[in-house]
Amino acid sequence: MQPFQKRIMLTSILLAFTHTSSAGTDIFFNPLTQSAAVAQVPDHLNELNSPWQVPAGVSYKNLTSLHEIESDPTQSTIRVPGLGSGASMTDMNAFDPTGRYIFLPHEVRYGAGLSRYDTKTDRTVNLFHGDMGGQGGDWSNDFGAFDPATWTPVDTLLVGEEWSGQGRLFEVVNPMADVEGGEQIILNELNSIPNVGHEGLRFNHAGTALYFVDEDRSGSIYKFVPSAPGDYSKGQTFVLRVNGFTGDPSANAGKYPNNNPAERTGMATWVAMTDISGKALTATDPFDNVTRGGRAAADELYATPFRRPEDIEVGYLKNGHEVLYFTATEELAVYSVEELGQNRSMVRLAADESTAKNLGYPATTGTISSPDNLAQDALGNIYIVEDKPNGDDLGGDVWFLRDTDNDGVAESVDHFMSLQVKGAENTGMIFNPANPTQFIINVQHPESTAIENGMGDATWLIDLANVVAPVCEFDRDVEYDDEEHGDDQVKTCSNYEDTNFVRKLIKAGK
Repeated sequence: MQPFQKRIMLTSILLAFTHTSSAGTDIFFNPLTQSAAVAQVPDHLNELNSPWQVPAGVSYKNLTSLHEIESDPTQSTIRVPGLGSGASMTDMNAFDPTGRYIFLPHEVRYGAGLSRYDTKTDRTVNLFHGDMGGQGGDWSNDFGAFDPATWTPVDTLLVGEEWSGQGRLFEVVNPMADVEGGEQIILNELNSIPNVGHEGLRFNHAGTALYFVDEDRSGSIYKFVPSAPGDYSKGQTFVLRVNGFTGDPSANAGKYPNNNPAERTGMATWVAMTDISGKALTATDPFDNVTRGGRAAADELYATPFRRPEDIEVGYLKNGHEVLYFTATEELAVYSVEELGQNRSMVRLAADESTAKNLGYPATTGTISSPDNLAQDALGNIYIVEDKPNGDDLGGDVWFLRDTDNDGVAESVDHFMSLQVKGAENTGMIFNPANPTQFIINVQHPESTAIENGMGDATWLIDLANVVAPVCEFDRDVEYDDEEHGDDQVKTCSNYEDTNFVRKLIKAGK
């Protein structure tokens, strides 16, 4: 593997991100009615050929896997000895803007790093990894639990440490480096970003602010505003405080006696943690590596805690305001944060287990369990990805957050996909920026990782191009009489007047 070099490299050109439309699409698929039964042996045919139950017309194919990479001496990735099914742990993927390259962070306990998969050549190469010193407590040249990865407006890549390591955020300055040809990866530790349990990382649409979370049972929501566009070495950090919150900010949050969930929604304020040059405004050092100081600094500012906030997506509401979505895994919830300007926001409960499921369609017996990742399509629709099975026999699910009036609160969560692989969870769902009907998703830490010649961690491509639109329930059937369709035809819910969902998706992605 190639060595890495830590240094600062500033970039001055700000490139525009693709703007998503505001959400509000009605359900476009026939929802599942139950969670998948999990095959009780690793490397079952389901794992090898069809890891998920999916709606009619949705197709999928395997892109790469740990077994495929390790079987080819010209490819490379990460397998940490002695960690069993957790030896590779490909997690929250990122695309480059062309959609050709997929970046795979590795969530391993130590020796973490980043791999890059080329969809054109079907090859994976490891860009860098740590020296395993973290196993003995020395993190000076090691990394732990790289979970999030996100492409930046200046064509660099951010990766962050979650539950292992020191809660650091790193910028990969040259993610397209030819490491096989000897080019060194330039890695910049962002000492300007508070140290927390990093998971969700997303920029606003203008590229002028980075949202991130602290994945903790008393974790907060943060916003970093660079002092100069594209330069993440200096800037101001804010943390979210709901105005009506009166609980203990250091206590475990969520649907537990310590805090009242109702106090954690409503009008909120982004409270400054640092000044515009990045100097801490708290007695606590938010940049302390050893203690992950961002957490205690947030408590000092009476920031509102959520119980294990994890992933983030940024979209638009119908009123044109930008909205931040985040999961709170142990609350079984997704929140929305509407940006109102002047550091004011409105926090809402977007969906949780009490939200209707498959509204207007056959019911599902599936329940929301550990919502972790989020994904967003080109139309702005949000997908909720569970990070573990609902039980030993039932697979983890992916849900469609149906918000047809686009106010940041779901009318229904619709059962979209269900994993049927032993010991695995869904991670890294992200839509292809160059092909909006496609997304990728990982099967992470399956039991097959630990067996000889097992498939192991795998990345799959899912395509919605031929999804079968749902037939309306009887009381929603509508007849129309026109030249194209003839007399008295019954339209589907992804209906003719709105045009086909897939066509809308493709149009929005252009």
